[in-house]
Amino acid sequence: MANVQLEFKASAADSEPQNRPVLIVGQLANLQQINWTQVKGKLQPVVTKEIWQAALASLNPNPTDSCPLYLSFAAVAALPSRVSRHNSPSSAYFLTRLVRTCLPAGNNRCIVMVCERSDVFASACAIARAFPLFTRRSASSRRTEKKHVTVEFVTVGQDNGPLEVSTLECLASAADGVRLAARIVDAPCSEMNTDDFLKEIKAVGNELGITPTIIRGEELKQKGFGGIYGVGKAAQHPPALAVLSHTPSGATQTIAWVGKGIVYDTGGLSIKGKTTMPGMKRDCGGAAAVLGAFKATVKQGFKDNLHAVFCLAENSVGPTATRPDDIHTLYSGKTVEINNTDAEGRLVLSDGVVYANKDLSADIILDMATLTGAQGISTGKYHAAVMTNSEQWEAACVRAGRSSGDLAHPLVYCPELHFSEFTSAVADMKNSVADRENAQSSCAGLFIGSHLGFDWPGVWVHVDIASPVHAGERATGFGVAMLLALFGQASEDPLLKSVSPLGAATAKTASEDQMERDCKRRRLV
Repeated sequence: MANVQLEFKASAADSEPQNRPVLIVGQLANLQQINWTQVKGKLQPVVTKEIWQAALASLNPNPTDSCPLYLSFAAVAALPSRVSRHNSPSSAYFLTRLVRTCLPAGNNRCIVMVCERSDVFASACAIARAFPLFTRRSASSRRTEKKHVTVEFVTVGQDNGPLEVSTLECLASAADGVRLAARIVDAPCSEMNTDDFLKEIKAVGNELGITPTIIRGEELKQKGFGGIYGVGKAAQHPPALAVLSHTPSGATQTIAWVGKGIVYDTGGLSIKGKTTMPGMKRDCGGAAAVLGAFKATVKQGFKDNLHAVFCLAENSVGPTATRPDDIHTLYSGKTVEINNTDAEGRLVLSDGVVYANKDLSADIILDMATLTGAQGISTGKYHAAVMTNSEQWEAACVRAGRSSGDLAHPLVYCPELHFSEFTSAVADMKNSVADRENAQSSCAGLFIGSHLGFDWPGVWVHVDIASPVHAGERATGFGVAMLLALFGQASEDPLLKSVSPLGAATAKTASEDQMERDCKRRRLV
């Protein structure tokens, strides 16, 4: 899968299955709506209309099903016929699995995706997840030829014409962002340390014509970034705060995406065990998603100021490592007593969100992170956990998850009950909770929000993607599609606008707006 070039086309043209193996996939009801003429060019002469109809009649998705059409060269697969309200109508996770398991082998293959137009974006991102880029298998490195997969969408229902060129370009940008994020997360720290991650940031900046701002090493300490510096100071490769900024003329608001980029997490002196440390190369998943989404968003045109803030560090062990009982002063000016060096992500993100507020004057700040193991317990392996100071944005994140396939579900937001978990006798707060059975994921998010201040008048969104950032031993590129959809209203791209949950229809009433402002005036801590 690593050597695959993925291409989205309005029409994949006709070809016999022996020359170009094909997978036709969609909900059974959608597959039954298409005409034989729409697929026969990719199946004939070895698959007749009668075989096609017999295959459709044999499908019984529970939740999915597939049927070979001709040897190992052609297959049809059915997605779930219905999904629950907390799933995506696109059945994105099932689509990724079907593509991985049912797509015939070959160097030149075709996927025909049959869906409603509203599911095109999520389906494209789901297909992209099936083709990870990173591999160090020796057979793959010896193989020089590129494999090619062409994806054609056949839309059913309303507005069922062929996809426009602009839509195909958007799908290609989104898929590229998903695969970029997954590649960074899959790479081991020996190949993706903070130096290497900065190279990835610079490469995206070069492609977009943006020069990143980088604060690194001892300069972090001098400028007051005690969180990022304290976490990464023991590593061979120094920690860094890096920023990519898109500032178009005519922008009316400023948005900052802040990504947790812990390139490896040993746990520090509160070291992880032999069974929990493997896989901690994935602790940079938030920053990887922000980078992939920023690249795709800017390429498709973004009307507002957009800053991507990367908090990069390796949580390592050494003579200069942070000790439990040490006290760090973060960029907010607040002091933090360290009682768990393995609760490091909230320290670097706190510096990042405060930088977004103080230095970038952001109106909307979203941080994305593989923050807590408890996230998988709170919202499971498929849904990111969302916490925000805005009820409107909480609902928007859930809807963006459904329309993008990167599912999300709210956490409890209740600082007045939960923030006391961080009480310290000698500092403003500790960095880890006193009671690990009291809403751990919520508390971790509140730690970050507290450095902005619970009375901060802007919109703050925290997205914990610890579990959905990977499926088994492979990264998913989770978070890219969600960010593209969530902020689609600020995009110049029609497709991203169409999948965005925010717009005139979701505008708050005057009374709701006043209620929110009153709530923010109350200082909770």
